[in-house]
Amino acid sequence: MIRIGFKRFSWLLSLTTMSVAAMAAGPGAETSKPESRNMKLVGYSDLQARTAYQPTIQKQGNRWIAYIGHHGDKKLNPLTGKLEDNGTSIIDVTDPKHPKYLSHLPGEEGKAEQGGAQMVRVCSGADLPKADKGKFYMLRVFGNQAHEIWDVSEPAKPSLLTTIGKGLKGTHKNFWECDTGIAYLVSGNPQWRTNRMTQIYDLSNPAKPVFIRDFGLVGQQPGAGGDVPMSLHGAISTGPKGNRVFFGYGTNTEGALQIVDREKLLNGAKDPTPENLLAPQIARLDLPPMHGAHTVFPMLDMDVPEFEKNLLGRKRDFIVVTDEAIQKECLEGRQMVWFIDISTEKKPFGVSSWTVPEKSGNFCSRGGRFGSHSSNESTAPVFHKKIMFFSHFNAGVRALDVRDPFTPKEIAYYIPGMNAETVVLDTPASMLGKLPYTAAATKRAIQTNNVEVDERGYIYIVDRANTGMHILELTGPARKIADWKAAAK
Repeated sequence: MIRIGFKRFSWLLSLTTMSVAAMAAGPGAETSKPESRNMKLVGYSDLQARTAYQPTIQKQGNRWIAYIGHHGDKKLNPLTGKLEDNGTSIIDVTDPKHPKYLSHLPGEEGKAEQGGAQMVRVCSGADLPKADKGKFYMLRVFGNQAHEIWDVSEPAKPSLLTTIGKGLKGTHKNFWECDTGIAYLVSGNPQWRTNRMTQIYDLSNPAKPVFIRDFGLVGQQPGAGGDVPMSLHGAISTGPKGNRVFFGYGTNTEGALQIVDREKLLNGAKDPTPENLLAPQIARLDLPPMHGAHTVFPMLDMDVPEFEKNLLGRKRDFIVVTDEAIQKECLEGRQMVWFIDISTEKKPFGVSSWTVPEKSGNFCSRGGRFGSHSSNESTAPVFHKKIMFFSHFNAGVRALDVRDPFTPKEIAYYIPGMNAETVVLDTPASMLGKLPYTAAATKRAIQTNNVEVDERGYIYIVDRANTGMHILELTGPARKIADWKAAAK
């Protein structure tokens, strides 16, 4: 006979009851209540219970299509009846109240960032200089091995067009200029000393990629000595008109913002010597040791209301740097959002920061990660330079009024409710026993991972802990700040 104590029995009974209730409720049913202010739920997709990273929203004719990149895992695809490695979900969100799942493209085998196809970008052939004008193209990573281009003109029936850079040792947050075709691919060239640097390609004709150059920080290049600088996380380019590329290095430690002259980067000497790597650099801002640069988002040529009567400084240029929280239970420095003034490019400096107050929701003990992760990257006029959205793991998505970057203010938030598919975020095996984890590390929690918006003003958030995709919209005072006239055009 097996004997267990009353408290142990009660705990097991409670756990069983919750599990049965969750199964009875069915996929997508809430097992906790959402929390919100000035933001409401419009629609939902379970994403086949796949852990999600980057959403990209593309208008294709009269349809709006969401492309969702996934971290590695293996889940059932009900459309095919097969167990498939996580890859890319393609969803019709024309009617945001009723998203329609169209297809899933399997990615690399593996768990978390060791598999899947987490990054996705999409361009119209009408924008790309040398592409078929009637087609749409998707650039995605294939795990850590390669980059792929797919023809997604018919989103329910995508076809692989070509593979770029096979045999890599890392990939991540790519950027693709749709008007020129230049792509900044986060890669791990095996000859380089880091698993994430930049490989630049001309993808103006997606069927015929043209390699331009490798790029990274001095010390990452082949043959260098000494310590290896923190790896690249991602880049954002202003294209030929702005002639700048902003690179973010690091995630939660030893981060850096690098400002680069685009023309010199693309047309300068290509051999990765220290001199050639430094030639296009305008400035580099090293962050404090316990902070990184997951996303570096430009807000340029901004009118600052507070300075409207000043002779100088009424217009300013800013970069919004978002850190990434990595450790559960706040077992690291607080990962935050930083507003960097780059009006004098060679002398960037921080003017403000922002974080969710931990005590507002006891977030460090809720389970999962707490801290910032990423911002939206769309420059759609409805929100651009007025409102930014930040994914904040167990604190959901947060909307900030950024019209005055010296004093950003939170105006709305939405924390989804957990459902039957929400899982406990894994603790990396490499960290077990190295940090003072408690029972909170075993709690299920919402893990809002990434966020994007579309030109209509809808907000898309996806969850790292398998909870799915929530489509949201602003309400109340927050909604009044947005430019809905621009969205209606």
